[in-house]
Amino acid sequence: HCDGVLHSAHYCRKPRGGPPGLSAKIDQRFSLCCARRRMTPPSVRFLGRRVYFGAVVLIVSTLRDGLTVRRVRALRDQLGVDIRTLRRWRRFWQEAFVQGAFWRAARARFAPPVVEADLPASLLERFTAETSQSSLVQALQFLTPISQGD
Repeated sequence: HCDGVLHSAHYCRKPRGGPPGLSAKIDQRFSLCCARRRMTPPSVRFLGRRVYFGAVVLIVSTLRDGLTVRRVRALRDQLGVDIRTLRRWRRFWQEAFVQGAFWRAARARFAPPVVEADLPASLLERFTAETSQSSLVQALQFLTPISQGD
């Protein structure tokens, strides 16, 4: 953006939701900077400013049958996700995401249309691969523009 020297300026995010014992390198949010400003490149690790890994936000947000007491307890125990966070993620997919410029431009790529009331599950279903892990990676790659933050 500045036509000057580009430097790396990675910073630690202390991500939540991953298994114990992850490499310290996975904690880094890649960032670039020049004389004028910081530039955060797209990422499949994080969705914007969220501190949970993008895969966790995407998968946990796809719970179709709602947040039962048992599910909330399991998510809290295994991933440290509070019910308020789960509700915030749901609001993000149902309100901010569908109203955002990225989704308004990208939703036309899907035929038949993605059911917005069922986001992100209905979006994840559109990515088909040999394994569910590959489908998740494809969905995260599609969502990289929203990973650049607010």
